Amino acid sequence: MSEHIFKLPDLGEGTVESEIGEWFIKVGEFIEEEAIVGTMLTDKAAVELASPVSGTVVKLAGEPGDIVAVGAALVTFETDGAVATAPPAASEKGSDLFSTENRSDPFSEAEPFSDVATEIESRARVVTSPAIRRRAKEAGIDLGLVPGTGAGGRIQRKDFDHYLKSRATGTPVATSAAPSTAVKEIKIIGLRRIIAERMAKSKAEIPHFAYVEEIDITELEALRKHLNKNARDPRLTLLPFLGLALVRALKEFPQCNATYDKDRNMLLQHEAVHLGVATQTPDGLKVPVVKHAEMKDIDALAAEIRRVTQAARDNSAKKSELTGGTITITSLGKLGGIASTPVINLPEVGIIGVNRAVERPMVFNGQIAVRLMMNLSSSFDHRFVDGYDAAAMIQRIKEMLEHPATIFLS
Repeated sequence: MSEHIFKLPDLGEGTVESEIGEWFIKVGEFIEEEAIVGTMLTDKAAVELASPVSGTVVKLAGEPGDIVAVGAALVTFETDGAVATAPPAASEKGSDLFSTENRSDPFSEAEPFSDVATEIESRARVVTSPAIRRRAKEAGIDLGLVPGTGAGGRIQRKDFDHYLKSRATGTPVATSAAPSTAVKEIKIIGLRRIIAERMAKSKAEIPHFAYVEEIDITELEALRKHLNKNARDPRLTLLPFLGLALVRALKEFPQCNATYDKDRNMLLQHEAVHLGVATQTPDGLKVPVVKHAEMKDIDALAAEIRRVTQAARDNSAKKSELTGGTITITSLGKLGGIASTPVINLPEVGIIGVNRAVERPMVFNGQIAVRLMMNLSSSFDHRFVDGYDAAAMIQRIKEMLEHPATIFLS
């Protein structure tokens, strides 16, 4: 008998350490060579690692959520003889450990004011690991039939094994359980941990100044529909118009297009507008960045917003596309509510939030008329952006959105 230590390989993009996502093996278990031992979490995705040997698991590096350095022992095996020492290449999956394939996204570039009803999917999303998906495919099993006991109905390994056993023995598979008072402990790991840390840091370090303004977007919506009607690819949503108006307004309020370098105690005002777009993804909130938004027209800006947000969702975004923003916009679409208090994306000093648009009776030109109204909810770093300047910039954006032709005047 001999011992083989499987060390964490280099996962690429300058990674020096990685977080344990999930183990598919346990101490004392015998596994075959090339079996998936577990996943390691990078900034972009979950990376599955395969065993370089056949042997019995003697020791694991830690529990999910623990950090392991590249080159450090990950799994220790007891083997029958000599084995190769070269670690296998890591396989990065487009689907994250917590992926819910094609999950609907309230931050998506779906038209926020479309008259066409959104198609409601009849089949519930299946949440599980890539390894279980592969086992199910090989066995010809529909994962939609497997009850999951994990967080959010996630199918865990024990759930899948229980389903296989039940099917083999012909015993019914329980699909519901009696009410329980048990408390489930969920360890905060991966992107969710990073999000939690960044949000806490932002709220702790930045004195947020919130400002909400009501905007009549009746004319803007009419223009949007007109442009989509005559376009080959009718995908203009509200966000490109807001982005273009924001770019114009920042010329007058450059103090809002800035980042704070805490280490040097230096405020950096940027001429270029690198526009962050807060995007909900299957594994949490990401902020892909449209670089040089000030150089794009409405069509180019819309196309780039679609590209970077889709890349964030399918984990194809490069690290450079998820960093370097100078100001962020965020939208909850139809879930936007009346008002919100968006959290500033460090190290930026401002964020603009879009709330839900609704038709309301308003006084317009001295008459009661039905108008499409929407609120913009913004937050600014009060250390560097005075309340007056923040309000004045939002008022400038309001003016352009209510008279959309002015958006296109340089």
